[in-house]
Amino acid sequence: MQPNPSPAGPCTCDALPDAVDPFALSLNENPFPPLPSVRSALIRSIHAMNRYPEFLPERLRGVIADHIGVPADRVAPGAGATGVVLQALRAVTAPGDTMAMATPTFDGYPILARMARLKTRTVPLDEHGHHDLDGLARAAADARVVVLCRPHNPTGTLESAAAVSAFLRRVPRDTVVLLDEAYIEFTAPEHRIAVSALVARFPNVIVVRTFSKAYGLAGLRIGYAVASPELADALWSHQLPFGAAITSLIAVVASYGAESELLQRVRLINAERCYLRMRLSAMGIYTTDAHANFMYLPPRGDGRGGPWHEVFADSGLQVRCYPDGGARVTVGHRASTLAVLSALGKGHARAPSAV
Repeated sequence: MQPNPSPAGPCTCDALPDAVDPFALSLNENPFPPLPSVRSALIRSIHAMNRYPEFLPERLRGVIADHIGVPADRVAPGAGATGVVLQALRAVTAPGDTMAMATPTFDGYPILARMARLKTRTVPLDEHGHHDLDGLARAAADARVVVLCRPHNPTGTLESAAAVSAFLRRVPRDTVVLLDEAYIEFTAPEHRIAVSALVARFPNVIVVRTFSKAYGLAGLRIGYAVASPELADALWSHQLPFGAAITSLIAVVASYGAESELLQRVRLINAERCYLRMRLSAMGIYTTDAHANFMYLPPRGDGRGGPWHEVFADSGLQVRCYPDGGARVTVGHRASTLAVLSALGKGHARAPSAV
């Protein structure tokens, strides 16, 4: 089955496999399978499955470092972004330390904090889904770790480079900043921060990235950190021997060799997000200004109805709903976009003030 055309023109990307549920929109998965050249490389790698990978992922580290333009001693691979964050927490915290973060945020952070036996301090986002950077800086003053997601999960909002720099200057140098860039490939190039200059200027920053989202390799669990040599070495010391599968190196090399195909897919997903936001705006439904592969619906405080989970309850769609009534919806193919619009249209029509 070929995906429906995007608003930017006919889609020439790969068919959607039958095993992929187009209505599973809760995990921000890439709607496309791995790029063709990556799939081919992974299929060929089956013949090496009887062999162990590297004892420690030195080659993977070098490939990533070369691609992003930093020395290899600044990079530490891990099992997806969550694996990298757990490595960082094990390396730089002790039980009872404090971890500061926004709320709502990526579901993994409270879980990882509990695993590391950390206390948490949360700072609410503003009404438009942006960080309260002043509040977060105050929370970081006596915290061991502070998290800043850019773009933020679940709102997709993007703090400016200038605002991030000002925030980092306020954070004590003995507080480690986890700058989560899991969705950075979906942002426009002019909004990105040069990672090499950033970690050189702020040696307490650990930039976290993943191949799960834009690259569509969530099932392979490949992530990495970029940091000062001291922090990167601390993370590297927590590498599990033989912990990075042979497929990790193969998939990363093939992905970096197919950047033009990746950019095409990113453009398609971003175009679909813009289309969905435009349609929702026409329906009178507010969404945050997302720069990722998802949309965020803030809690409804306008009297138009109950929490979003009630709207999606009978739709057959799997979306991420939050206790405060908000919801995050992954951007997928046109079929899932139309299903989201249908569900929200019905829910909007049932709302008292929409009668």
